[in-house]
Amino acid sequence: MARIEQVEILMVDLKPKVVRTDAIQSFVSQETPMVRITDSDGAVGTGYTYTIGTGGHSVVELLARTFAPRLIGRDADMIEQLWKELLFATHATAVGAITSLALCAVDTALWDLRCRRIGLPLHKAAGGAQESVPMYTTEGGWLHLDVEDLIEDAHRARHAGFGGCKIKVGRPAHEDVDRLMTVRDELGRGFEIMTDANQAFTVDEAIRRARLYTQADIAWFEEPMPAEDLGGHVRLCDSTTIPVAVGESIYSISHFREYLQRGACSIVQPDAARIGGITPWLKVAHMAEGFNIPVCPHFLMELHVALTAAVPNGKWVEYIPQLDDLTSAPMTMRDGRAVPSQKSGLGIEWDWEKIDRQRIEGCTRVVRA
Repeated sequence: MARIEQVEILMVDLKPKVVRTDAIQSFVSQETPMVRITDSDGAVGTGYTYTIGTGGHSVVELLARTFAPRLIGRDADMIEQLWKELLFATHATAVGAITSLALCAVDTALWDLRCRRIGLPLHKAAGGAQESVPMYTTEGGWLHLDVEDLIEDAHRARHAGFGGCKIKVGRPAHEDVDRLMTVRDELGRGFEIMTDANQAFTVDEAIRRARLYTQADIAWFEEPMPAEDLGGHVRLCDSTTIPVAVGESIYSISHFREYLQRGACSIVQPDAARIGGITPWLKVAHMAEGFNIPVCPHFLMELHVALTAAVPNGKWVEYIPQLDDLTSAPMTMRDGRAVPSQKSGLGIEWDWEKIDRQRIEGCTRVVRA
């Protein structure tokens, strides 16, 4: 049995490749805390998490002060046990974003370590349900873009094999409808259009918007309201035939359970970082399977390609490239589909020379036995 001997924590800051705006914010920076766990056999597992510009230093300090010391000397294969213990150690701040983001960095490192030790890629170690998963793109559908830009990106995406594109909503209702209908008329009915409100609407406005968006035959209405408004989502689902997608801003398994039990969504979009790692992500996906509901995870495509392929109800991977500046090889895409890596581990080819050049000064911590 190999014990954990060292935990290294660092952080880099990545700038988006394109301007990203939605109905409530601009995504101007991806703080990326990283964790490397080394065991007594010399095996190393690497995990990571992210923020959209704030809170990264808090994640680093939680990892260094609270999580890392509790990992030293422990059996790295006891992933469930360690996840539960770390959650309990921070019960006064859980369930919450900072705790979940920190848990993800540790949990993904432990899964990477396990997969490397047993010689399996993550998508097989976690289930092995699919060999590839369809992709849709979000990079050309941001709210500030003109409709001509939306059309151009949608054509480019279809030509590349993508099955759909996401268009942000949150402009005046008539503008949203005109933008959606223009893209629909231009691309036809064989190309999916996903919409995303980023929690911008009240219940009455979400119900009204869903009625207006129906004519565009959209694939889903994502985050129409704040995630804590469970009752509002129930009302919306009862009033529309459009599939309602939630999960990007949900931080606990139990919250997903409530949505599923109450019929408050048609699609779940768990984000491995925001739910606390691979361990709870898989539980959410399998729970959704029991309700015959698909999984279409939010962001983190380089990690989610393996997880979505691991489960039978994984339906889409969201294309938003972000890790190219930290890796030696991009995620594999073939005919618009995401293909999980066959190499052992998470399937992310980290380039440590690039990472070392981009470390944020003062954020490196090393905890040893």
